[in-house]
Amino acid sequence: MEYSPDDLDRKLATAFDGKVVRKDLLHRIKKGTNVPTFVLEFLLARYCASDDPAEIQAGMEAVLDTLNENYVRPNDANAAQSRVATKGKHRFIDKVHVNYVEKDRRHWAALENFDSRRVAIGEKYYRDNDRLLQGGLWAEVTVAFNEVEDDKYTFYVEDLRPIQLSRFDFDRYCEGRAGFTRDEWMDVILRSVGLEPSKLSARVKFHYIARLAPLIEANYNFIELGPRGTGKSYFFSEFSPYSTLISGGQATKAVLFYNSQRHKIGLVGFWDTVAFDEVGGLKVKDPDTIQIMKDFMANGRFSRGVEVIADASMAFVGNLDLSVDQIVHSEVYDLFQPLPKEFDLAVQDRFACYLPGWEMPKNSSEFLTSRYGFITDYLAEAFHHQLKQTNRYEEVSKRIKLGREVEGRDEKGVKKTVCAFLKILHPNGSPTDAEFEEYVAYAVEGRRRVKEQMNKRKTDDEYARINLSYISATGQEVVVFCPESRNATATLEPSRRSIHGGAPVPSLVPAEPTAPAPSPAAPPAVATVVEPESTLLASATPQEIAMPAEPELTEQHFTIHYGDTGHSYESIVLPYLRGARSVTIEDPYIRATHQVQNFVRFCEAVIKAPSVRNIMLITSYDDTTNLQDLTSRLDELKQSLLELDVALDVKVNENLHDREIRIDNGWTIKIGRGLDFFQKPDSWFGVGANDISLRRCLETKVDIFKAPAA
Repeated sequence: MEYSPDDLDRKLATAFDGKVVRKDLLHRIKKGTNVPTFVLEFLLARYCASDDPAEIQAGMEAVLDTLNENYVRPNDANAAQSRVATKGKHRFIDKVHVNYVEKDRRHWAALENFDSRRVAIGEKYYRDNDRLLQGGLWAEVTVAFNEVEDDKYTFYVEDLRPIQLSRFDFDRYCEGRAGFTRDEWMDVILRSVGLEPSKLSARVKFHYIARLAPLIEANYNFIELGPRGTGKSYFFSEFSPYSTLISGGQATKAVLFYNSQRHKIGLVGFWDTVAFDEVGGLKVKDPDTIQIMKDFMANGRFSRGVEVIADASMAFVGNLDLSVDQIVHSEVYDLFQPLPKEFDLAVQDRFACYLPGWEMPKNSSEFLTSRYGFITDYLAEAFHHQLKQTNRYEEVSKRIKLGREVEGRDEKGVKKTVCAFLKILHPNGSPTDAEFEEYVAYAVEGRRRVKEQMNKRKTDDEYARINLSYISATGQEVVVFCPESRNATATLEPSRRSIHGGAPVPSLVPAEPTAPAPSPAAPPAVATVVEPESTLLASATPQEIAMPAEPELTEQHFTIHYGDTGHSYESIVLPYLRGARSVTIEDPYIRATHQVQNFVRFCEAVIKAPSVRNIMLITSYDDTTNLQDLTSRLDELKQSLLELDVALDVKVNENLHDREIRIDNGWTIKIGRGLDFFQKPDSWFGVGANDISLRRCLETKVDIFKAPAA
């Protein structure tokens, strides 16, 4: 269907000329490439700044040509380096980091996909672009070959032009906002993150705005738990270059907060938002980490020998394995059920807002917009500016009136949520009384959801004041309820027995998770009945108590970020080998010595599943491949596997480009970079040289899904 601009498109394009892009073009090109959203939008804004279909088509072809010529794809590093050595220089689109290396007493640039960490770079580039030193910067970078043999580097940066905005005019942003109503501006924000607001209810729109709160309000603590496939982690992985997403693994105080050995601040000092994906799988081995987290979540500061103050917000997203109806009508379970056991009541009390993820629609193309929205990086800059430079707390405090049951942390959480809504929807002014009341009601509900769960967990009345309220403009006290628990006695008036201590309650109640969830439109036909613990334990066999069922395997979609640790072939693949006998891996880049070594490590991980009896490798080679060495190495591996009763078959497909792992139990695992997603160690005698779970990673996406039945 041919695109036709609507009134909001025309209004936005006029007010923010050069700062907007058609999101349907992004969706079309995004499906065929693994390039970050803001890089694609940068190119689309350059080549597709038109509504003429012929010009749009020519622009799309120019974008694709630019990507083919200049974007370094994973596993193309060797070819890219060869091109520079042959031509003398070449321009690339890549993410550039600059690190000061103490032993060399100089700065070196590291290009992620070009796969070189020792590229010479002039001072002017990192002096003018601070973000090169703080997490990296996507840029068009011209890399040149160094002909001087005596120099200790092969490549140097000849030119660098940031793709991400280097300057942002907040006054101009506010001036443009003044021409829109509140509802129009909300639709602009939603279209900017790729959603079509006409497909969403007013309540769901507010949910999506709330997801953005940690990106714009400093020291804001946010949690969203709900079903899989609702895009919980997208806002923190792709929307803003100022946000980092930690995908499972181990959280340490050195990585998150402060490294005492190196005297360097952790992630909270470099990012606006530190988000934890799949929070239920987060491992916290050091109790000190949780204590520092509590201090930081409370007031944005902590002490580790030195006093550290930072603005980073913390967001926690994860999945609920039981239906919400089961949970709210149960005396045993609560909506914090997926959190790690280390996240005690003190951590939970610091959450300002619990977004009900079960109300969010599943990811679907029907919710994607085909209209204009802000270039992602431009809106991200607007949010970053407000997080760092604006404070609406005093304004909200003067205007808001809260009820008697609102206590200290309740008040702070509610106010910070309202501040976030004001920054997002009213960066240049104040809302009407009706609009302000909407934000307050939503903020109170988000905080009440937190307090209800704490009250359910606590064995006394410390958190019993759950009827949070606000005073309306007419002077009336309005008590706010959470829709899911309004009629749930088990949540509103929980019993005061110890439900989290003593013998564990087997997962036999409430209803079995395999039973279909009741329709949200109607209450369940039969209320959940919770038997006393003694009855449950008496009726369960010893095997049922001692041998809990294996956790259900679920689809996963996450990003491993540059510099992450804690990932290995075993951690990614092994859980999905349950009952598998055959594993097929397609990877065209099993050629160089380190790539074959990676494949050996992969085989070592796979054979830890006792049922596996066959591994099939489908790969390819090029003119530079030493076939004799490659064949010899794979034959050695084949022989060693045979001794363990595992057969290795190797096939060559010269047209192979994709990378995926197929398991005969139906699961497919796609890793964007294939097996080659680890950085080369700084030293082969340092930590991470042998245990790859301790080795830093390159950035890649991981998709794990069940193949549809034939």
